[in-house]
Amino acid sequence: MQVKPGTAWQDAYGRCCEVAPEAFHDDRVLNHWGGFWQRDGRPAPVFSPVDGTAIAGPPRLDRAGAARAVAGAAEEHRRWRHLPLEERKERVSAAVESMAAHRDLLALLLVWEIGKPWKTACADVDRCLDGVRWYVSEIDRMLAGRAPLPGPVSNIASWNYPMSVLMHAMLVQALAGNAVIAKTPTDGGLCCLTLACALAVREGLPFTLVSGGGAELSPVLVSGRSLGCVSFVGGRDAGGRVAASLADLERRHVLEQEGLNCWGVWDYSDWELLTRQIRASFDYGKQRCTAYPRFVVRRSQFHAFLGAYLEAVGSLRFGHPLAVAAPDDPLPELDFGPLINVSKAKELADQVDEAVARGAVPLHRASLTSGHFLPGQDTSAYFAPVALLDPPRSSPLHHAEPFGPVDSFVLVDTEAELLAAMNASNGALVATLSCDEEETHRRLAPQVRAFKVGHNRPRSRGDREELFGGLGASWRGAFVGGELLVRAVTQGPDGERLPGNFPGYTLVP
Repeated sequence: MQVKPGTAWQDAYGRCCEVAPEAFHDDRVLNHWGGFWQRDGRPAPVFSPVDGTAIAGPPRLDRAGAARAVAGAAEEHRRWRHLPLEERKERVSAAVESMAAHRDLLALLLVWEIGKPWKTACADVDRCLDGVRWYVSEIDRMLAGRAPLPGPVSNIASWNYPMSVLMHAMLVQALAGNAVIAKTPTDGGLCCLTLACALAVREGLPFTLVSGGGAELSPVLVSGRSLGCVSFVGGRDAGGRVAASLADLERRHVLEQEGLNCWGVWDYSDWELLTRQIRASFDYGKQRCTAYPRFVVRRSQFHAFLGAYLEAVGSLRFGHPLAVAAPDDPLPELDFGPLINVSKAKELADQVDEAVARGAVPLHRASLTSGHFLPGQDTSAYFAPVALLDPPRSSPLHHAEPFGPVDSFVLVDTEAELLAAMNASNGALVATLSCDEEETHRRLAPQVRAFKVGHNRPRSRGDREELFGGLGASWRGAFVGGELLVRAVTQGPDGERLPGNFPGYTLVP
């Protein structure tokens, strides 16, 4: 076994230096603000979750440096918002096609920086580019009667979808007439985002990209007076702090937070379909905001459900995304690679051990020995799938999203218990009910506190015209997706009430 020739980290970074030497130096990556690439900030050491290889670290700015960057973005916004829509469309389209020309390099960077298998990394890039192409074709009608915000949009996003969530949003925000600020996710995605930004900046897009700690930069990137909107994707703790900072500012905001997405099984019989769906749910090791880590199952059907589940997890393939037996072999087709870092793998292992010690029953616990690895490689960021029956209420696995390949099962006997268990986290982004009868779904789905509730199929964030949001504590502010993404970052008629989950109202489109 070996790393496929041409895909080593040194190869990927060397190609970045060739493609965008203004953003990548031999010894470090640069920030971009004020219309220029800046060799500032303090690069932090970073190691790839794939095998511990040392990779480029984020050039972390302090608060004063971030304030200068925000001021530069505000100046760019004053110019960009008056640019004719046709010219914005041309520039955004040119940026998208430039990224498409370097699609494989962007995907390879995602493999090394956040551990995505090759197929999943390519899908992340492709979804971004295809989605923005759709917005370019639809933007004229979406902007009818609307204007850009008074200041730039500030983006603080998690590391798991640098292209299809963060870069996609940035390109649409610029298309709608706004300058854009983004903070590089602390845990990964620096080089992928920097390369994409470099290609966009060459086409004249008003992008600011900076790195730094959330606590240090939040007062500037969340509360800065010149900002027009704050867009956040992350956990509830960090999201709560952002919401508290915004409470008195009356500023446009989009805060996507985690929720425990549940899959209910009630009077169901198509176990073959469920087996395929369960296997697919392990995409990227369930490190997704729309992953399903909790199954709520009718007790009388648990034996059939467990058979379907164990068949699914027994077929999973995980390991090093770039390891091949021979140089000409294709990259392996894996369900997932490592977790985002060693600390997350240890945290999850500790949570599982604690839950079992307090009474959870481990019904499945795979071993790393079944993984696809190089001989002797560092596997400390990897985590083999685990399934627990009834984690105790004191465990984070009972009420919070694990963000890793750990599933929990809760058994119920009544529909009331089913709904209570599925609503354990006070709101979620998605949910699913597997039940044979359509009438059962119609009766139960409205009582599940999730933005989307699937019937015999999983729900996802969605692309293009599909809307996205969350109920309860999983979302604050304007909903997005389709036309709502544009409405969230533009101004409409006086007194407009945007669809969203706000302190004073919840409006579901």
